Amino acid sequence: MNRRDLTRALLVVTVWGANFTVIKLGLSGVPPMLLVALRYTFAAIPAIAFVKRPAVGWRYIVAYGMTVGVGQFACLFYAMNIGMPAGVASVVLQSQAFFTLLFAAILLKETLKGMQVIGLLTAGLGLYFIGGNVGSNGLSSIPLGPFLLTLLGAAFWGISNIIVRYASKQSESRGEKLDMLSLVVWSSLVPPLPLMAFAMMLDTPKTLLNAVINLNVLSVFAVIYLAFCATLFGFYTWSMLLAKYPAGKVAPLSLLVPITGLITSQIVLGEQLSKMQWLGGIVILLGLIISNFGGSLIKRVSKTKGT
Repeated sequence: MNRRDLTRALLVVTVWGANFTVIKLGLSGVPPMLLVALRYTFAAIPAIAFVKRPAVGWRYIVAYGMTVGVGQFACLFYAMNIGMPAGVASVVLQSQAFFTLLFAAILLKETLKGMQVIGLLTAGLGLYFIGGNVGSNGLSSIPLGPFLLTLLGAAFWGISNIIVRYASKQSESRGEKLDMLSLVVWSSLVPPLPLMAFAMMLDTPKTLLNAVINLNVLSVFAVIYLAFCATLFGFYTWSMLLAKYPAGKVAPLSLLVPITGLITSQIVLGEQLSKMQWLGGIVILLGLIISNFGGSLIKRVSKTKGT
């Protein structure tokens, strides 16, 4: 990867990591379901005029929009609204990788490899460390509800990854390659209506209308950042890099997202984590590394010893 593309990749993971802090800032002035709805409205409306519809059936577009927009981000935004720290959320949400493995084994009949199982168990230990303060009192405490909601959001993310696999197979059957940016843009049309329905269950129409009318500078910044930076810029650049380089060179950089998420939340929000929570975050990242690269690392070591 040349220096320019490496810079782009690092910029994306920084934008995605800071995304959690921006969500927290946006929630200070906008109800959670309304904030997610605004994110997807502004991500879809300008972009669909310039981005071709993905080469898949509408059922995949709708399913992806429901699992990511309504499932993953509704859970995440609401969890952060009721007490989930931004930095911890950026780490816990990465458990989506392990939900993806489990769902792939169940739905796609894929066999879990030894290193993937070890990675799953390692990440589970990390979640246990992070959850050490769940439900307790104190500066670094994490309420049980928000913690479980964030895990549920990760599970929805995992389901969405399986949907992408099915959609990709359909595109290939048509002799085309699935354009992830196109799928993200067009599926963004799906979440706003269901999210607004949820918003009206949680708040009165008057409250929601007042929130829109009285958007402050910070709230406007949050909506713009979430829609254009985290969603459109992030996925466009990431898709471009994946098309240009082998996945093995690009995908590992996503492990930096929770690191930038933790750093940003500490600098901007002043979040403080306990030592056990820091340990939990490191162990989860270790689990991701083992699951994704453990097998290849063992093969390299074996080849080195063989020579």
